[in-house]
Formats: sequence, C-alpha cells, structure tokens
Amino acid sequence: MSQAQVDVSEVHWLMDMFQTVDVGLVVLNCDYRIQVWNGFMENHSGLTPRQVRDRYLFDLFSEIDEDWLRRKCDPVILLKNRAFTIWEQRPYIFKFRNYRPITGSAEYMYQNSTIFPLSDARGQVTHLCFIIYDVTDVAVSRIELESMNGRLKQLTKTDFLTQLFNRGHWEENLIQEFKRLQRYSHTSTLLMCDIDHFKRINDTYGHAAGDVVIQAIADAVRQTLRATDIAGRYGGEEYAVLLVDTALDDAAVLAERLRQSVEAMLINYNEHKIKVTLSLGIAQYSTEMKEHRQWIEASDKALYRSKANGRNQVTRYHADE
Repeated sequence: MSQAQVDVSEVHWLMDMFQTVDVGLVVLNCDYRIQVWNGFMENHSGLTPRQVRDRYLFDLFSEIDEDWLRRKCDPVILLKNRAFTIWEQRPYIFKFRNYRPITGSAEYMYQNSTIFPLSDARGQVTHLCFIIYDVTDVAVSRIELESMNGRLKQLTKTDFLTQLFNRGHWEENLIQEFKRLQRYSHTSTLLMCDIDHFKRINDTYGHAAGDVVIQAIADAVRQTLRATDIAGRYGGEEYAVLLVDTALDDAAVLAERLRQSVEAMLINYNEHKIKVTLSLGIAQYSTEMKEHRQWIEASDKALYRSKANGRNQVTRYHADE
C-alpha cells in the first residue's frame, strides 16, 4: 500500500470520527463565519454543513449574545489561550431543544464548551474551534437536587397546615429580635391569638372542618400583616405574630383589624358556613424582660384576659397586672 493510500485511509476514519463523535465541533474563521460543522451540530440544529458554510454565526443563531461571545473569544485570538463556558453561568451557546428522555424536564440542552485557537504555519491564529458538550443530565440533576434541598429546608421552617412558620422557626426569629432589642433602643410588640371555642367546632363539624378553619385564620393573618411582621403557628389553634418596630398602640390597631376581619368571615365547609372569632393579647417589649420567654408569657397573659373577659377582643399587657 502506498503512502498516499495510507493517508487517504487515515483521513477517512478521522472524518468518520469527526462526524459521529457525541460532541459538537464548530470551526469559525476570525470573522465568525462558519467553516466546519460536524454531525452533532447538524443533528441538533437541523442545518447541514453545506447550509452553514461561510455563514455569519450571529445571523444564523440570533439567540447568541454577540458582545458576550466576542469578549470571550478575543483573549483566545490575542493570547492564544483556551476559554471555557459552563452551564451554571450561561445555560448554552447554541439554543438546541432537549430531546433526551432521561432529562425530559429540560426544554433546552444545557452546554459546557471549550474554545481554543487554531494557528497557521506561521503561528498566527486564523480560526476558532468550539467544542460543545451536552451536559443536560448533569445540569438537571443538580437543579433538581438544589430545588429539593430548598424545599426540604423550607419544610423544616414551615407548618404544613397553615404554611406559616412552625413554632420552632418562629421562636428562633423571636429570640433574634429579643437580642436586637436588648442591644438597641427599638420597640417591638408580640401578638398572640387563639380561635374561640375551637373544640366546639371540632365536635360539631369534625376535625377536617377544624383544619379548614385553622387554614382560613392563617390566611387572614397573612392578609392583615405587613412584610416585616413574622407570623407563626404557635400551637393547635393558637398563632403568634412578632410585630417588628411596632409600639403597643400601633399593634393594638393592627390586632383590632385582624379581629374584625375574622369576625366578618364566613368559612365554607361542605354545606356548612362556619363563623369564628379570635381572642388576642399583645405585649410590648420591656427592658425588664431578661429572656424571650417572659415576653411570650406577657402576651399569653393578655390573651388569657381576653378569653376570661368574654372572648372576641384585644387585650394589652400591663406589667402591673
């Protein structure tokens, strides 16, 4: 076999590998016109090498941020260094649809890429070679894991029934606020409220109805409060709200608004319309309080007074009581 025959044979299998390798291979000249386009790119773009030959990259693929890609490629040409892109920073260079069944949740292919210079015999960079890797499986797995971790983290903070903070996480917030108030001369108020005659609701309509009522009151709490307020489910039918940077008089206005909104509610359960009321107690932070539990006890005492005095009312805590 002659040397020429060997060379032709080598070129044949190199071209075969080039066309069938499971990565994208694109070569551009320094004017960003496409010179080489392998089988991977053809399969995912639907464009043949003949169709893209000498075409301006940014005309064919308008989704590519031209300024960004040129900034990425300039050092490759000038310094003859490789450049890399990763999906965490930019999901893709070429907006190819994702057709892989394992990662069907992704609409588009996530890509990593390597960009390196191609030089002529004199060492001058004349072309840029892009290698495009399909990393959709890895990206989707990472995104789903992070999303799951985020949901799990949220679940550890949230009461399942009301979607308010659970008691543990709410109390952590209260402790942080208590420490802040000890350091700085700010004023905050703690509100505790309880659904009146809740046992009667469970006994009359069943525990499922009781859950509906608890959820409805939680919605009323959310709608009444401000963005800075911190609400939680403190117990079965009891709620606690930290009113940050709020004096007792202002807290009383907000508590009364909540009381009235609940009193006006008509909660639908199956064919029943259930009316409920709230008893509320509020206590302003005092420098005489040495730990956060004293603040809770003060608000709870005011809540107890509301119940003892006939329910469906707001009571303020006074230290001399």
